[in-house]
This record gives sequence, structure tokens and C-alpha cells, in this order.
Amino acid sequence: MSDALTLPAEARERAGKGASRALRREGRVPAVIYGGKEDPQTIHVEAKELVVQLGTGHFMNSIVMIDVGGKSVRTLPKDVAFHPVNQRPLHVDFLRLSKNAKVEVAVPVVFINEEDSPGLTKGGVLNIVRHELELICEADKIPTEIEIDVAGSEVGDSIHISSVTLPEGSENTITDRDFTIATIVAPSALKKAEGEGEAEGEAAEGEAGEGEQAEGEGSSEG
Repeated sequence: MSDALTLPAEARERAGKGASRALRREGRVPAVIYGGKEDPQTIHVEAKELVVQLGTGHFMNSIVMIDVGGKSVRTLPKDVAFHPVNQRPLHVDFLRLSKNAKVEVAVPVVFINEEDSPGLTKGGVLNIVRHELELICEADKIPTEIEIDVAGSEVGDSIHISSVTLPEGSENTITDRDFTIATIVAPSALKKAEGEGEAEGEAAEGEAGEGEQAEGEGSSEG
């Protein structure tokens, strides 16, 4: 389970673009806490501390306890807006969580025991179709990651969601199909696909060249 994070905050008295820009110049990031059948609460947090927590790699699927005005609010980050050039955080949305809340989160998948996969040890390639799983989890049981064991997998095998045991308190959001998470493919299959793409490109270039030559001959006749 993801460890709970703590983020100090201060109440934001003024809203609007001008007030937000002023906060950012002071090294603060505007934010809002919403949900839980309560009115939205506008706050601001220290930019440096937020960047550190974003750097943990599991900020978006961690419980964040926000300390504001002597009160601790249990939240889940829902969205972070970044500057398009320098990638600094500009604004954060936090969802207020009730005691028994269930939340939808994207949890990354990691593959283990690749050295015990005959298909991979023979030169096969792990083709990852889904890097994350969309899960509904109990708020206090959000997993940091989902481990998928590929031991025994051969070239041509596919790993579907039905073969994955989800941790207690988690369930898959997609229930109408047994979707593929990864496949073990032969390098030759990848090379063939790449070769076909290159051949198509060369054929297109050849056709273009013949067309230009024909146009040139037509011009000389005139």
C-alpha cells in the first residue's frame, strides 16, 4: 500500500489569476480541496515540498494528509497542472476523502521473474500493452504497484487481467472484457513488422521518384 504523505498548507483568501500568479512568485502553488459533501476549500502549498512529493513517483495514488489551519484533511490528489515549458506545478486538485471512501486510481504494473520466462531468455521481447491498471480501491488500501509474474511465459503467450490477483480492497474498473496487459513476442516478428514498414516507405519513395521523372520527361518534350 502507498504510504500516506503529509503536506502543510495555508488557506487561500483570494482567488483569481492575479492572486495565483502572486502566490507562485512567492514559491507557493495554489490548490483546492473538494468533495466529501463539503464546500471547496482553497489553499496554497509550498512549491518545493510539492515537487519533492511528486518526485516519489506515487503521489497521485497516495493518501495526502493536508494540514491547514490546525486541521488535518484526508485527501487524494486528482490533478496537477504543470507549466508547459519549465514543468513547474501550477495548481493541484485534492479530493476530500470520507472514512470509508472508495476511489478510482491508476496503479502502475511491474513485471517480475523475467529471468524465469523461457520466452524472454530465448530472446523474446516483453511487449507491454498497459503500463497502468485502472482500479477502484478502498482509500486506505491503495497499492503502490501491481506485480505481474511472467515466470514460465513462452513466446506467443499473453497476460490478461484474469490472470492477475489484485490486492485486497481493489477491483478492476473494466469488467466487460478480459483485456491484455502484455504479450511475449518473438524478435523476428518485430523485425518483420519493421521491415514491412521500411519496404512500404521505400516503395512510396520509388513511386514518387518515378512520378517526378515522368513530369521531367513531359517538360522536355514541350
